[in-house]
Amino acid sequence: QAQLVESGGGLVQAGGSLRLSCAASGRTFSRYAMAWFRQAPGKEREFVAAISWTGGSIYYAASVKGRFTISRDNAKNTIYLQMNSLKPEDMAVYYCAAKQAVVVPTTPLEYDYWGQGTQVTVSS
Repeated sequence: QAQLVESGGGLVQAGGSLRLSCAASGRTFSRYAMAWFRQAPGKEREFVAAISWTGGSIYYAASVKGRFTISRDNAKNTIYLQMNSLKPEDMAVYYCAAKQAVVVPTTPLEYDYWGQGTQVTVSS
């Protein structure tokens, strides 16, 4: 059974950095598009970043572009989200997601597999 496990969340001051990881197991995700979403209390789950299975296509939400970087290591079945210049509004539970697709989706409903999430807290 496919499983995604996020790690790397925590408490950081505004302006700081965190690196999230998402390790996939149970199947080979090398041909899967993968993404990061986040959900703050009382808000809908929102797109953060996505990457094609080759790594050749990358997409970011406007709110994180220039501050966050998504990457993947297919040999390790792992994707990463480097988050720099964190702001209080970045505080949320961050989820990774996967879908076997060539075209990279950017909406939650299009993804088939989800991790349990990791909390990112940004203090002002």
